[in-house]
Amino acid sequence: MSHPFLVAGTARGRAKPAATFDVHRIRADFPILQQRVHGKPLVYLDNAATTQKPQVMLDAIRNYFVHDNANVHRGVHLLSQRATQHYEAVRVKVQRFLNAASEKEIIFVRGTTEAINLVASSYGRRFVGAGDEIVISAMEHHSNIVPWQMLCEEKEARLRVVPINDDGELLLDEYARMLNPRTRLVSITHVANALGTVNPIKQIIDLAHRHGVPVLIDGAQAAPHLPVDVQALDCDFYAFSGHKLFGPTGIGVLYGKERLLEAMPPYQGGGDMIRSVTFEKTIFNDLPYKFEAGTPHIAGTIGLGASIDYVQSVGLEAIAAYEQFLLREATEALRGLPGVRIIGTAREKAGVLSFVLDGIHPHDAGTILDMEGIAVRAGHHCAQPVMDRFGVPATIRASFAFYNTLEEVDALVRGIRKVQEVFATCPSCGICTSK
Repeated sequence: MSHPFLVAGTARGRAKPAATFDVHRIRADFPILQQRVHGKPLVYLDNAATTQKPQVMLDAIRNYFVHDNANVHRGVHLLSQRATQHYEAVRVKVQRFLNAASEKEIIFVRGTTEAINLVASSYGRRFVGAGDEIVISAMEHHSNIVPWQMLCEEKEARLRVVPINDDGELLLDEYARMLNPRTRLVSITHVANALGTVNPIKQIIDLAHRHGVPVLIDGAQAAPHLPVDVQALDCDFYAFSGHKLFGPTGIGVLYGKERLLEAMPPYQGGGDMIRSVTFEKTIFNDLPYKFEAGTPHIAGTIGLGASIDYVQSVGLEAIAAYEQFLLREATEALRGLPGVRIIGTAREKAGVLSFVLDGIHPHDAGTILDMEGIAVRAGHHCAQPVMDRFGVPATIRASFAFYNTLEEVDALVRGIRKVQEVFATCPSCGICTSK
């Protein structure tokens, strides 16, 4: 059966996207992609760090500031009413985007990092005690490590880490053995940012729930690229960031089951999270406002809504299929290059390709690739334990979005060859450079 997004091989002997997925039309919606960098066409392959923004999102933010700029939930005047209406409409969009049961379960935060910190600070401080255990995995971003370390230190609890194999896959048998009556929370990434591994989230959640343990899913790398249904997954918390979903920075979402959010104390104090205040007592607001202190990122929220509309107009299933196509092509191309080692070879992966080049530091490679107009990420990707697990100080990471093309995969291959040429070793001593 042919893939719905592929057609017959080209003259170069490989498949290409079918006309049903018009990547060039999509690229036209992203103004930044039209520019040149160091005189070369921009090849943006740093989407796991942040994604580029469609014109409709930029227009939505501008429209808010030009026509509706006012604070929300505060004023009786028309601008405030319009701003509030637009702001709360996005909450409903996010509810539908995640298939949450209620808009009360959608909390606006600054991003995935704040969402995890909110759960650690609120749920953790109320329900975790001395001797209790929190379970995370060895492939987590620092944002899903450090808050739990801080909580465990404060509460004299224990942080347990699910190991991974040489392909970058969780050892589920080890995970199952870790769950016990002292486990208070599991917090696992949906898609690993440094490896691209797509974890079997439903299985992870089901195993935890057998022990009555709630599960938080870090969806920063998943929500922009895969359909997410929090009710089908039955996760207890789910977090993602707007800037990785083709939206603005400084805005994100925490989904939480209503019964859990109701049981949690406020994360911050201030305006909008209160119902009434006296010097003797404060009565907190209802969900979701109990967790949204102060003036929110109104423009960012409106921009996020526009980005969700855009992504859904393309279709997440179509996006996932096309990005898988790009990943397969790029993986095959890099495997054909001498001196390249891919880090993260899980059977289930999203569009992340991390690799190292023999004898070349990733930062040096990233610098030369930049001079070729190719934007990749070089470093530890806020996942130093992952680097330690694979015995490397850093990797080069090319990460794909649905506006990337086969031609950009070819540019990456040419760029890697250029890096290897620049750092070619002397054939006699193997140390000094010949160029």
